[in-house]
Amino acid sequence: MKNNQGIKKHMIYKKDNWNMLTVEVNGKSLIVREISDQWGEDSQTFLSRPALMHWAQERFTRDRFDGTDEEYETMMENFRQV
Repeated sequence: MKNNQGIKKHMIYKKDNWNMLTVEVNGKSLIVREISDQWGEDSQTFLSRPALMHWAQERFTRDRFDGTDEEYETMMENFRQV
């Protein structure tokens, strides 16, 4: 059985148990897990932080973000902290 010592999990946002987004850092891999009560679970894997940030900025554009400016800035800062 493999232990999870090398995996670090970052919570990007969490509204409830059915709507959240996390990033797991596993060595060089950055695994984004997006869980939605509407769409289920989706995951993306990135090999660099710049690729992750590019995806996040494309996926969560400010004009399509359903939330306040403060929530948007907090979420983007959480991505930058990964």
